[in-house]
Amino acid sequence: MKTLILGFLITLGFYTTDKTYTEYDPIAVLELFTSQGCSSCPSADNLLDRINKDYDDKNVFALSYHVSYWNYIGWKDPFSDPKHTNKQNAYARKFRSRSIYTPQLVINGKEHFVGSNETAMYSKVKEHLKIKTSNQIEIIKTSRNSNNVNISFKINGNTDARQTQVILVLKGRQTQVKRGENRNRTLKNSNIVVSEKFVPTSNQLAEISLDIPTYVGNEEKLQVIVLTKHDDLSITGASKSTYF
Repeated sequence: MKTLILGFLITLGFYTTDKTYTEYDPIAVLELFTSQGCSSCPSADNLLDRINKDYDDKNVFALSYHVSYWNYIGWKDPFSDPKHTNKQNAYARKFRSRSIYTPQLVINGKEHFVGSNETAMYSKVKEHLKIKTSNQIEIIKTSRNSNNVNISFKINGNTDARQTQVILVLKGRQTQVKRGENRNRTLKNSNIVVSEKFVPTSNQLAEISLDIPTYVGNEEKLQVIVLTKHDDLSITGASKSTYF
């Protein structure tokens, strides 16, 4: 009798063991691992800036992570952070790479290529902008004071096995490099990650604060980018504020 009842319920569509979730608009999150101490990086930095402008009104998110392992050459990149190097190492483990390199571009946490490869960059962005995502992020409010930025946001969709990453991005800055491989060059960097936090993922309204580093001036433009990441490091959703 139980078997007959169960079969009847399945037929009517009242019983299911699978969760169903809405699919959301495609995204292309570009994480560039770069350094002011790397002579092959400026072309990748410029390409990231260009594609960010080309897709300004689309769901393309540019992030420039300055790694720390080039600092030994003699020029300490002011935006470098060992945490960025650790992030790149995590991707190396995912991709089963024996080494890390710059400039490396990771797209949506799913694949990587040389960050100065213009053909690959535009091709992969177009490809990923055809793939639906499992999360949608609504940035409800951002407010800035002299020391920090306060953000409130809400996540829609499947939150299983996910982390939320809240990122503070510096719009851009020019730096005169005095030593290292790029000595005597003036470099332009954009979309520079200057602060980030990982928080639990839920469908509830979230409110957090990010510190503004002391090297960021009050007149410099910032942006907030919020990502959801699966445990396998693939990116499942993204949203960005306007610059402020």
